[in-house]
Amino acid sequence: QVQPVESGGGLVQTGGSLRLSCAASRSIVSFYIMGWYRQAPGKQRELVARITNVGNTNYADSVKGRFTISRDNAKNTVYLQMNRLKPEDTAVYYCNTDPQISSMSWGQGTQVTVSS
Repeated sequence: QVQPVESGGGLVQTGGSLRLSCAASRSIVSFYIMGWYRQAPGKQRELVARITNVGNTNYADSVKGRFTISRDNAKNTVYLQMNRLKPEDTAVYYCNTDPQISSMSWGQGTQVTVSS
């Protein structure tokens, strides 16, 4: 199984910005729909943004207009630009395919904490 590597999380104040990165196998990033997911304490993991291999994007209503997903197939990397962050965005953020495939496991994720 391939495991993605997420990075870029941290502690930020309300209204701040962060840019998350996800590095994964070329054979997956280039050909599959990639998504950013998040899991807050006590809640289920949810999909917040997805991008097709031709660049079409979709967002959860809770992040629409604030988050932007992008991908660089040459670098096998998917990004999530997060602006105007809110305390309710606090979660561990993961990337994976959408839907999940058997050859890609979940990574360690990256913690995002937004202070009020």
